[in-house]
Amino acid sequence: MKTTAQKLRQQIKLYIWTIIVGLALSGLTAFPIETEMEILVQHNAGMQPSLQNWLNTVHGAIKTTNINYPFLSYGTDWLAFAHLMLAILFLGPLRNPLKNEWIIEFGIICCLSIIPLALIAGYVRSIPLFWRFIDCAFGIVGIIPLLLCYRNIQQLKRLETN
Repeated sequence: MKTTAQKLRQQIKLYIWTIIVGLALSGLTAFPIETEMEILVQHNAGMQPSLQNWLNTVHGAIKTTNINYPFLSYGTDWLAFAHLMLAILFLGPLRNPLKNEWIIEFGIICCLSIIPLALIAGYVRSIPLFWRFIDCAFGIVGIIPLLLCYRNIQQLKRLETN
């Protein structure tokens, strides 16, 4: 039978793996963005017209940019790299959640910061409101396992200090 501390550690690992996998997938999928947009545009028949128009516009911009200014996609490569490095950062709390609690706090701050960034920068860059809400959803979804993990770390600290 598992102790409460063992159960908490198991849950903490599950939450952290969720974040690691999410960050890694986000990073890996940023590299082939033109190909992914091509696939989305080819299979957007069932989507709302406003979403279809937006995806067509984005695809056209990416394609034109990559033809004329391929070096600009280097910025997306760095975005992908940053996601992969952040995924690696979370290996610390995976190994020792109590010692690396600050990384979970950092992740929570990042998730909260997505919302003003998406809303403000999205407005400045003329990103449609519905797409800014999709971007905000990444912070909302990401914060859930982080908050659960943080809560479990606090419980584990109380258990192990008594």
